[in-house]
Amino acid sequence: QVQLVESGGGLVQPGGSLRLSCAASGRSFSANVMGWYRQAPGDQRELVATITTNDRTNYADSAKGRFTISRDNAKNTVYLQMNSLKPEDTAVYYCNFWTPGLDIWGQGTQVTVSS
Repeated sequence: QVQLVESGGGLVQPGGSLRLSCAASGRSFSANVMGWYRQAPGDQRELVATITTNDRTNYADSAKGRFTISRDNAKNTVYLQMNSLKPEDTAVYYCNFWTPGLDIWGQGTQVTVSS
């Protein structure tokens, strides 16, 4: 199995930056996709960004140009650098690990963008 531990959320002013981290532990898989999703109150969970083991990335339109996803395969960790944050980015951010037959979610970390 795989366990995910997220960190880096918090309160930030509009225009500020945050960096989220998600460390995976447990069984290792040679090919997987890790990503970030978010869910605001009353909304469905939505994609933010994903990255494969060979660094192929995919971003939601709302994240393009402001957020950057990266990973360190040696540390089994994925990062989300978020810049130019807006109040509408406020949500619980969830880390996800996917490989065929396995789909694991982290516990979520709160990001609040407010002045």
